[in-house]
Amino acid sequence: MTTVAEGLVHVLRELGVRQVWGVVGDALNPITDAIRQEPEIEWIGVRHEEAGAFAASAQAQLSGTLGVCMGTVGPGAIHLLNGLYDAAKSHAPVLAVCGQVPRAEMGSDYFQEVDNDLLFTDVARFRFTLTSPEQAPRVIAQAVQAAYEGPGVAVLSIPGDVGSLELPAPVRVPRHVLTPPRTAPDPAAVSAAADLLERASTVTLLVGMGAREAREDVLALAERLAAPMVLTLKAKEGLEHDNPYQIGQSGLIGNTATKKAFDDTDVLLMLGTDFPYPDWLPEKALTIQVDRAATHLGRRTPLELGVVSDVGLFVKELLPRVRQKTDRSHLDDAVAAYAQWVERQSALTRPDTDATGIVGRVRAVFDNPDDRIRPEAVAAAVDRLAAEDAIFTADTGMSAVWLARFVTFRGSRRLVGSMNLGSMANAMPHALGAQALDRSRQVIAFCGDGGLTMLLGDIITAVSYDLPVTLVCFNNGRLGMVKLEQEQGGLPEFGTVLTNPDLAAVAEACGLRGIRVTDPEALEGAVAEALAHPGPVLLDVVTNPDEIALPPKTTPGQAWGFAVAKSKETLLSRGDT
Repeated sequence: MTTVAEGLVHVLRELGVRQVWGVVGDALNPITDAIRQEPEIEWIGVRHEEAGAFAASAQAQLSGTLGVCMGTVGPGAIHLLNGLYDAAKSHAPVLAVCGQVPRAEMGSDYFQEVDNDLLFTDVARFRFTLTSPEQAPRVIAQAVQAAYEGPGVAVLSIPGDVGSLELPAPVRVPRHVLTPPRTAPDPAAVSAAADLLERASTVTLLVGMGAREAREDVLALAERLAAPMVLTLKAKEGLEHDNPYQIGQSGLIGNTATKKAFDDTDVLLMLGTDFPYPDWLPEKALTIQVDRAATHLGRRTPLELGVVSDVGLFVKELLPRVRQKTDRSHLDDAVAAYAQWVERQSALTRPDTDATGIVGRVRAVFDNPDDRIRPEAVAAAVDRLAAEDAIFTADTGMSAVWLARFVTFRGSRRLVGSMNLGSMANAMPHALGAQALDRSRQVIAFCGDGGLTMLLGDIITAVSYDLPVTLVCFNNGRLGMVKLEQEQGGLPEFGTVLTNPDLAAVAEACGLRGIRVTDPEALEGAVAEALAHPGPVLLDVVTNPDEIALPPKTTPGQAWGFAVAKSKETLLSRGDT
């Protein structure tokens, strides 16, 4: 006899799933018992289902295989939502298995009952509630196929009295959906793109994660077109290292060089990116966009040409059709501007930066009067000392800014973040998922203090399941990005101050190694100690809350707003005293 629960677990094992994340309880009991008896699948019981969904999302993004999370009836399923939205917007294949009330009670407003099929309508490509064992073989296969085909989220709800029922037939493991198809470009579209690029005096590339597998050809195209290459944050992995054409990121995490490259270009060629910030894209350039999803074409900026294609296949077809551009001034100017910006940024990573020169001393008076550790120095120290194959995760907000600007993705480093959903609290649970894939690989989470404390209970999961993550907390006592938004709008800071405990001491109480740093001179040694620790560790770095990271396209109004806000803060502070 094989039960519905055992059939589901058999499929997961055959698909290569090695961990399932969730919180046990009632309707899930037949399924978790089947996992208990399956030696190849590890149950990881989190303290909050949201953390489990984030962990499954990270595993799916890093491995390309199905991530699995579970939440039981009602509140347990609801708690999965935010992490599942992260998976959906990151195009990660994730299966969520949710409990449901017994079949006889469905629709009666039973204790904890929610309509899962309705609840997950927006986030999931597939939703189904099993009401008979005869449905199970077909529906389980459909759920897996939907998750891989997106890729995206599938939700399978199982009432408490269904999981233990006997299957009338075995569940077949779907195999044909595991490798996504590649779409070749229309030859006429390739010719049209080549004509536009040939006529352009200057070309700038905006390259996203969809181009990571075509690295060598994309670099060859940049050389052929003498084009600077703006990378999205997701494209840092795989495309940043040893790339003489890349000039960093645009948008809120960007720099002056990318703005210059956009402003000065005749043609913008977007490769494998659905860059979500249209205000940062050039207004005058003709734009060509290449993406395997037709729905992505032209939804951020008007296009001269849209091409539905796998980026690698498109670039391979395009290369023979474009001639070498001899005028390299556009590329050289952008690269030089980027190098100058990097040098100015690197000055902020040195312990003596606030004591060096007139500019340093003046700046320190305004934004670091207490000589606290600058977050730039934290990120740079981690970059220097981290392994060449480290996996990085980053919370949304200022933690992502410091990672974007100071961590280089050389070697086989990987990156996971909530870059499309923009959720708080993702870095730590993403890191748990990444670490469970390989407990011997270094996994480093860039956590904001707001994000870390939001799901703080799941640092215990790292201890319980021997997940040796390194949690680097940028502890500035603030919701830093919100503080910056308020100040750019001319508002005084309000509601962003966080009253934090000694987070290193909290970590120690939970069984992690806790290291707290308040002295800039002690930073390097503390980072080295944290990265060398064999178990889970929380590096609690008290950083400067007034660090400014203005984007490159700040308007005069925004700059004036920032100045007004700082004046109001000063006046309020004096009035209080």
